[in-house]
Amino acid sequence: MRKLLFLVFWGLASIAHAETISFITEDYPPFAYRDGKDIKGATIDEINAIMADIGTPYTIDVMPWARAYTLAQTTPFTCAFVTAHNAERDKLFKWVEPLLIDHNILIKHTGSDVQAKDLDEARKYVVGTWRQDYTETLLRQANFPKIDVAADFKSTMKKLVSDRIDLMPISEFYFQKLQQEGQPIEPVTLLASQPMGISCQKDFPDDLLAKMQAALNRLIADGRQKQMFLQYGLKLDN
Repeated sequence: MRKLLFLVFWGLASIAHAETISFITEDYPPFAYRDGKDIKGATIDEINAIMADIGTPYTIDVMPWARAYTLAQTTPFTCAFVTAHNAERDKLFKWVEPLLIDHNILIKHTGSDVQAKDLDEARKYVVGTWRQDYTETLLRQANFPKIDVAADFKSTMKKLVSDRIDLMPISEFYFQKLQQEGQPIEPVTLLASQPMGISCQKDFPDDLLAKMQAALNRLIADGRQKQMFLQYGLKLDN
């Protein structure tokens, strides 16, 4: 009987691990974006390398961040990326990290009269962000009184360059990329720094999570992670 029960439980575990992992992210080039029917980006390359290493079936989809964030909390075998790991989110997910260490800065539209050498001075301005992004939490924790929340990153950027908001937070990596492309934006002040990783639903199998973490560790240790980012014009400093 014990042998039979063992075989049953072993079979159930095998079936569970045969599940396809659903990775979901937002349109946030050059980290993740659609290019026709393909999904590309520096963090997409990281996910592909991790999963190729461990040999587990998976899918990747791009959707609004608010939806991705909610699905990663509620749907088994689902992971969102790239998710900022902070104290508020720590116990909401199981984590694989870091896909990168990011510095988040406040930027303005080039030519605007906005001036702020620190967060105290920045608080007098209207700051835009997008729904369910961790920067909304950062701004509220920093006691910013005037926060404009849009549907997504692109909507917030449109508001900034049309002067409907004064400031917005952005990854320093992405800021450098946009500035190189000629976008009319300028840095103002540092908002925060944090590790960015893969956030998986809380029932995600621990052994599978450990394999993913080990694969990412190898990716970092052998220099492949930095090379992936360099291909998109991004230089990691972690």
